[in-house]
Amino acid sequence: MNAPFHPRSAALRDPFAAFVCDESTADLLRPVAIEMGWAPEKINKGGLRNAVQTLAVSASPTILFVDMSESGDPLNDINALAEVCEPGTVVIAAGQVNDVRLYRDLLASGIQDYLLKPFSADQVREALAHAQLTLAGPRVAEHVADRPHLATAVIGVRGGCGASSVASSLAWILGEAEGRSTALLDLDVHFGTGALSFDVEPGRGLTDAIENPSRIDGLFIERAMVKASEKLSVLSAEAPLNQPLITDGSAFYQLQEEIKGAFEATVIDLPRHMLIQHPHLLHDVQNVILVVEMTLASARDAIRMLSWLKANVPGTQVTIVANRVVSGSVAEISRKEFEDSIERKIDACVPYDAKLFAQAAKLGKPLAEVGKSGKTTQPIAELARRLASVSDAAAAEGQDGKSLLGKFDLKALLPKRKAK
Repeated sequence: MNAPFHPRSAALRDPFAAFVCDESTADLLRPVAIEMGWAPEKINKGGLRNAVQTLAVSASPTILFVDMSESGDPLNDINALAEVCEPGTVVIAAGQVNDVRLYRDLLASGIQDYLLKPFSADQVREALAHAQLTLAGPRVAEHVADRPHLATAVIGVRGGCGASSVASSLAWILGEAEGRSTALLDLDVHFGTGALSFDVEPGRGLTDAIENPSRIDGLFIERAMVKASEKLSVLSAEAPLNQPLITDGSAFYQLQEEIKGAFEATVIDLPRHMLIQHPHLLHDVQNVILVVEMTLASARDAIRMLSWLKANVPGTQVTIVANRVVSGSVAEISRKEFEDSIERKIDACVPYDAKLFAQAAKLGKPLAEVGKSGKTTQPIAELARRLASVSDAAAAEGQDGKSLLGKFDLKALLPKRKAK
């Protein structure tokens, strides 16, 4: 269940525990637990409230059975359980209330199953088997099986150039306009704005994953991702500034793998400094969007980034997006000067609209949603369409085992600029 993480090794977690209200339920569960190879001593008296008190000071089991027969407010008590349960725990509840609405509300709150008392040993076996199947493999989203996963990393060559704004807008368009189940993965663990862009709480999923990579599986992804809309989910964090997160990068790689199985598209908001520490993050990414601004420092760092990408991920399509572009002579350097210095063309320019940027921030929505038909978001929408069309073309033509994305030049697909 979604809950704060208790820093204990996953190896210390019991495979099963139960908290029941009566001896008859305990007598029914004990032989089933023994069949499963679990200790019958893990079947405790006290029901749901005892479960909350016990798990507040001890590690959660992998599978938890709770009896709600003595609960006066089942939903509130289940929410209290969620506060002390570690992510990845599969919860099976039992009770005496035969109410469809309660059943649906309990499932929506995150429990795996609800058994109506009195129940049989076979019903318990079936529920436990289902829980084990859930833990054994990732839950994938229902999508077209032959549609390849579209993975895009958005990187700002300088801090403050608006890469996160581009990433959130791109993710929103891929989900809402292109109809793909999309994950926005914000890897700025301490200062990320992925959740802030959609006015949602970031949760602890990302920090839990970094602290304990062994927890990452399909069920973890399902519960850690925060829904921003029907087609878009966000994994972001606001880790405490006094909490340094030391990682070898394995958690990030596992997150990408599980998200790839659960969503049709991933947009990674990738801080540029992470390329130095974790270059493997781009190995399975088809598209890299470099976000630049019209400054000398940005041009210098764009040159360095392009050189790094060419050396480390030569097969990845790289798109240059100039963000917050102002017209006239206000810019530090002109577009032509910028393109001459980096020795390639800018693929898309996002005009600066101060009112639109302010409105999006106040509403807690991405630029693409606030300015759907405006000229500011049009370049990002066009880019999303091009990325999606390349991915769909790969699905249509690719049965030869080759990387079909390499057959397409994304820059050539973009509209040609008019001569000045």
